[in-house]
Amino acid sequence: MSDAGGSADADLRIAVTGAGGRMGREVIEAAADREGVVVAVAVNRTATDPVAGVPVADAGDLGELLASEDPDVLVDFTGPESAVAYAEACADAGVPLVTGTTGFAESQIDSVQAASEAVPVLKASNFARGVAALRRAVREAAAALPGYDVELTETHHNAKRDAPSGTAKSILDDVEAVREDLDERVHGREGDAPRSPGEVGVHARRAGDVTGEHEVLLAGNRETLELTHRAGDRGVFAEGALDAAAWLAGRDPGWYGFGDVLDAGGTE
Repeated sequence: MSDAGGSADADLRIAVTGAGGRMGREVIEAAADREGVVVAVAVNRTATDPVAGVPVADAGDLGELLASEDPDVLVDFTGPESAVAYAEACADAGVPLVTGTTGFAESQIDSVQAASEAVPVLKASNFARGVAALRRAVREAAAALPGYDVELTETHHNAKRDAPSGTAKSILDDVEAVREDLDERVHGREGDAPRSPGEVGVHARRAGDVTGEHEVLLAGNRETLELTHRAGDRGVFAEGALDAAAWLAGRDPGWYGFGDVLDAGGTE
């Protein structure tokens, strides 16, 4: 593989799956612009032209490429089925894994988590630092406002497959962790649908080329509080994934989150 993503003596050598996809391309392009990062391996399930000067190989050859190129970490933004296969390949090759893939079934998450017994695995539904801050603010607000109604609305581009988004699900988990009275997720409303006790409203919108928006509304006691994050472009997710990759490389096997990166002050 070409070292087009950086200089030959770079500190961090990464592998990227889904190189032909939106986020795979963003990660490779972000790596090309970041000093000290080399894209040692890039793969895709279908034939793809080089990205930012990096040749893209067949994903079926990933196991062999991980063995021969020995990257420091693999960055994955693909689909649930692919991510499970890539996690297994990382475990076999001893390569740490950063994945931002969403839409997993519970059994698939279990399979990805199993890889963390052999290698460090960092899974996040969102790699924007602002989203990490939003989640912390939501937990604090929801805990400080007992009895307030909670509604979550997320908006993404019209090609996004999973709904609600993985980030939305993580935010809902945060709310439910501090508000035991909220235990029912109601997705949209139609007809005669007054709000019921214990309900959290969830609304997913798909339109145009919206990168990602998440809004949490808390209402009660004659007041409302709205907490919102908007991503300007996918580059913010790619940069965060590279921060996570730099932090994860060389860690002990285990299951990590993006919050661990932020708590440590970013990269090391």
